[in-house]
Amino acid sequence: MRYRKLHSWNVSPKEAIKIQEKFRGRLILKKRPGKINVIAGADVAFSKKDDKAFGAVVVLSYPGLEILEEAASSVSLKFPYIPGLLTFREAESLLKCFEKIKYTPDLIIFDGQGIAHQRRMGLASHMGLVLNKPAIGCAKSRLTGICRQPSNRKGSYTLLKSKEGDIIGACLRTHEGVKPVFVSPGHKIDLKSSIEIIKKCAVKYRVPEPVRLADQLAARQKKHFMIK
Repeated sequence: MRYRKLHSWNVSPKEAIKIQEKFRGRLILKKRPGKINVIAGADVAFSKKDDKAFGAVVVLSYPGLEILEEAASSVSLKFPYIPGLLTFREAESLLKCFEKIKYTPDLIIFDGQGIAHQRRMGLASHMGLVLNKPAIGCAKSRLTGICRQPSNRKGSYTLLKSKEGDIIGACLRTHEGVKPVFVSPGHKIDLKSSIEIIKKCAVKYRVPEPVRLADQLAARQKKHFMIK
């Protein structure tokens, strides 16, 4: 799968912020995706001891969610851990995975934020731009914004808003009795469509299946590396 080289990833934190501010104006957030037949989940695991990132992408059919393809990679980390700039730690390993896959996903779900980000440029937004694909951020924790807890009913959600009052995502209860996830559109998709897709992909577990499988693949790659 090809992607666009919009900028260098070998940058300082100050330069990374400028890149986010420059490219956030290119995001498309009022668009429903076309027909989705193939969907992908992406996640990254880290080894603090060896300063490595282990990227994973799992491609599935949609809506059947049958695994079609998997790709994994490992890279040495060059960028420090700074909240709000995690894309610059994760992108290299993920792009190596996307280069390997033969299927072209119609939509990608990332374990991270979309526009629910200080500069509206989380992992799903940034990677959606680079890959030029509809992308959704589905995170297990809130990075920024204010929201109420949704009811315990499966599928219930509340809106996540910035301190200025802009809607930047949703706090979604995928199943009764589990903690909610934080959904935000990344690129080429609107919030309503993002929520509906995450609900359809969270079949048995709190986390949507594409991301859950990518998380497991990244963890296996990390474990394999550690016991070598």
